[in-house]
Amino acid sequence: MQKDLGQQDLVQKTDNYNNLLVATDGHVATVTLNRPEVRNAFNDEMIGELTAAFEQLGADDKVRVIVLAAAGKAFCAGADLNWMRAMADYDYDENLADADKLAQMLKTIYECPKPTIAAIQGDVYAGGMGLVAVCDIAIAVKIANFCLSEVRLGLAPATISPYVIRALGARASQRYFLSAEIFDTKKARQLGFVHERVSEEALEDVVAALCAKIAKNSPDALKTCKHLLHEVAGAPIDDALIAHTVKGIADIRSSEQGREGVQAFLQKRKPNWLS
Repeated sequence: MQKDLGQQDLVQKTDNYNNLLVATDGHVATVTLNRPEVRNAFNDEMIGELTAAFEQLGADDKVRVIVLAAAGKAFCAGADLNWMRAMADYDYDENLADADKLAQMLKTIYECPKPTIAAIQGDVYAGGMGLVAVCDIAIAVKIANFCLSEVRLGLAPATISPYVIRALGARASQRYFLSAEIFDTKKARQLGFVHERVSEEALEDVVAALCAKIAKNSPDALKTCKHLLHEVAGAPIDDALIAHTVKGIADIRSSEQGREGVQAFLQKRKPNWLS
């Protein structure tokens, strides 16, 4: 995570990213939502930029972990009001195409081959809950609030639901989808939606320390673990799953980085991906 997003050698902001700041520092990339004037609410342009940024960073061999952060007081307030006004005039097919863009963006982040960390510095509402849910790890400040507010507007959190239900849990989702209650970081931590709650002052250092730990791990093993987590979670423990996991460990043991990691451990030296 960047100490100073204003440093030109670390931050790359091009015409392709009008709503984001994309920064790299060593093996760590930071994608910062940069619409603080609208509480980082997303529109179709931001959705497209997030899709492009995570596709690009996911394919960059130099990047080993990606932080999703936000500028300003809120992490993400969901959909932009002007975008919602435009959608009010859409017909069914236009709504379908528009929703698909959001769904593909969430899927891109969720399936990104690099570990992703949501650094939550402020409130998370509606579609913003989906952004947090698609990240592998979520660290939030104590003052942040969370809300699935869609039913207040006569809507439903349909597109984000596969990810939020996995991250929040089915039983808790039943309550908060239907009540649209606001809950704090303490409750989000108890429910497992966020992994750690920290002070505002500590957020940057905690995320940076976590990134440093992840960046030391085998890039190939990290990618394999992400696939494993997605495939095994919720799957029945049957002969097919067991066979799949047996093949998985055999594949990674015989891979170049698998062999190198074991040899480095036995020889008490650093593996070559740290050289």
